[in-house]
Amino acid sequence: MSEPASISTSIAARYATAVYSIAKEGGEIPALEADIAALQSALADSEDFRGLVNSPIYTRSEQASAVSALAGKMELSDTVANTLNLMAQKRRLFVLPQLISTLHDIIAGEKGEVTADVVSAKALTKTQADKLAKTLKASTGKTVTLNATVDESLIGGLVVKVGSRMIDTSIRAKLNSLQNAMKEVG
Repeated sequence: MSEPASISTSIAARYATAVYSIAKEGGEIPALEADIAALQSALADSEDFRGLVNSPIYTRSEQASAVSALAGKMELSDTVANTLNLMAQKRRLFVLPQLISTLHDIIAGEKGEVTADVVSAKALTKTQADKLAKTLKASTGKTVTLNATVDESLIGGLVVKVGSRMIDTSIRAKLNSLQNAMKEVG
């Protein structure tokens, strides 16, 4: 991990821990989950919001006033609104994507859930996704949410990442392995 990414992750983890603790103490976890979803959606949908978060050209006060206005419009909880305002004042809004991800992971961990990133050559059917989720639940002992994407270059099979574990059953990986074995022989 590069040093700037490591620093961003560290900053986000501290904010996430504090926000989660405050929300849990106040019994506001469902509101926090809604806020996370709203912020994630805003980051995905709005180039202006991404610019506000990532661009160094905005002053602290410009970022703080913009974030306050957005928090009001989005009807974010006081905890999240105050955190965003503090992050703007400290010039830390750039860690918002990591903060969202970390909060999501903390909440999922508390609920006994885990997210599995699944890449397949073709889109999984509902039956396949359900069977895979059931198999992963048996393996991890936690409820598994699948984050499925398609990559046709796999040719066939799956690449599954659950936490730090990766299972690659793709035909591309098997062909690469065979190619390496052939190089060693000849």
